[in-house]
Parts: sequence; C-alpha cells; structure tokens
Amino acid sequence: MITLFTFGPAFGLPDPSPFVTKADLLLKMSGLAYRVQRGSLSKAPKGKLPYIQDGDAVIADSTFIRLHLEERYGVEFDVGLSPAERAVAWSVEKMCEDHLYWMLVAERWTVGSNFKAGPAQFFKTVPAIVRPLIELVIRRKLGRTLAGQGTGRHSPAERARLCHRAFAAIGAIIGTRSFLMGEEPCGADATVYAFVSGFLCPLFEGPAHDAAAARSDLVAYCARMAARFYPEPELPAPAPGGSRA
Repeated sequence: MITLFTFGPAFGLPDPSPFVTKADLLLKMSGLAYRVQRGSLSKAPKGKLPYIQDGDAVIADSTFIRLHLEERYGVEFDVGLSPAERAVAWSVEKMCEDHLYWMLVAERWTVGSNFKAGPAQFFKTVPAIVRPLIELVIRRKLGRTLAGQGTGRHSPAERARLCHRAFAAIGAIIGTRSFLMGEEPCGADATVYAFVSGFLCPLFEGPAHDAAAARSDLVAYCARMAARFYPEPELPAPAPGGSRA
C-alpha cells in the first residue's frame, strides 16, 4: 500500500502545507488505496514533505508523486481535456506553486500575529529557553529567502494586488463550471484547492486573505471541493486568536 508522509491536520486545514494537501487530493482522485503517516523532515529524501513510499520506491515532491501515479498505475487525472486545456491547467498549477506560494509564506511567517497564531505551534517541542532564538533564526532565514525570491520586497498591499490578479485569473478560468476545467475535477484542482483554501483559512489575517475571501466564486469552488473530498468534519477547529494561512 502507498504511504503518504504528511505534517498532519492543522489550522483547520487537511495539512498546513498546500503541497501535502495537493498530494493527498491526488491520491484521493486516483482511487488507489493509501494510508497517511506523519513524516519527518529529517527523514524526507529532499528534506521536505510530502513524499510517498510505494513498495521499494520513495517519491518526493507533489508533482513527481503525480507523475509516479500516472506512470506506474496509469492514472489519468485530466480525462477529456484537450492539449490546450491541459496546458492551461498546468499553467494555473504552476502559478499557484511558484507565485501564490510565496504570498502564503509571507503572510503566515512574516506577520507577527499570524506567526503566533499558526507557525509558532511548530516550535512547541523546542525547549522554552531557546525557543525564541530558534524562531528568530528561522524567520530571518525565511525573510532572506523571500527577499531573494522577490516577494519579500513587496509591501502587504502590493502582495495583495498580485493575489487579486491571480485569484481573478483562476475565477475567470473556472467561470460557470463547477471545477477548474469542467464539471469534474482534474489534476490541477488538487493544487488550486490546496492553495486557495490555504488563503481562505480563517486563522490568519491580512490583505491576501481578504483578497481570497472577497471572491465568492472561489469560496464556492472550495466548498464544492471540500464537499467532494473532505466531507467529514474530522479536521481540528482553528485555534483561537487569528485568521488566515
């Protein structure tokens, strides 16, 4: 059986990492039997989650997990889509992963109130005497990464403008359809839901969250995806005191 290694549910989300949620959704869509196990970054083959173990094969990275499912099991995530539609779906997926991702990181990790409401929970196992120092080191490192990538050089309002454009693009593509490319979810829906639901998370507050929450079409889209793939109320309620992912 396939084992998916995750962080586990947090912040009222299936997983705090949209990439883990994406992999979980792909496995749900595949119809293959799998189990979920909490993973360790130190044991992950690329130092990140998610990864899967499938027999002797260990596959890291959510996109390579998708390729593995397609190649090994013949799973077809984009049934009925034309080459042009598949190209659009792929482009939207990468806009989420390589653009919106950094907006999500900035809002969760660089805004003090959001950090305390969310990511600070990851450090609870660190001895209290050194915890503030470890948090400071990690946040500064992330800040340098964000500055190098470019997102960290934008103000919260500027980041929100970019999110508005991205959310509007996703909404325009969905249009009157139920899902991204049609009346049934395709592979890219796993990514779109993972990221948009992360921005909609009520635990974290900020302009980017507000930009997502203002899109009634995306709110309805996420509700449809959740009803299809996460119908059971098995996720923990958001911790008090914050709002957004």
